[in-house]
Amino acid sequence: MQTPAAPAADLLVPAEYLFQLFITGATPNSTRAVRNIKEICEQHLPGRYELLIVDLYQQPELARQEQIVASPTLVRQRPLPRRQLIGDLSDRSAVLRILGLPPLPA
Repeated sequence: MQTPAAPAADLLVPAEYLFQLFITGATPNSTRAVRNIKEICEQHLPGRYELLIVDLYQQPELARQEQIVASPTLVRQRPLPRRQLIGDLSDRSAVLRILGLPPLPA
């Protein structure tokens, strides 16, 4: 008797990097932060990241759980250690350094 193949979901490996971006609606700073982190991830971590965008107006309980006090706030959950940045993420070199991401080759 053959064993059934594992469902595709069981074969998925979690992304190497997991980010949560906490925003407050469609404010200019929130919109800039979303655009900036997506660009950073696509340039530096293509296919190796998961980005969860959390609107604090819609999910205030998550802000309390994660102890978010300002918006926008980016939280790197994985890999450990957990890191957190506040702002629109427009200073790329600072974002890369704080998140421990490798710079692009020259």
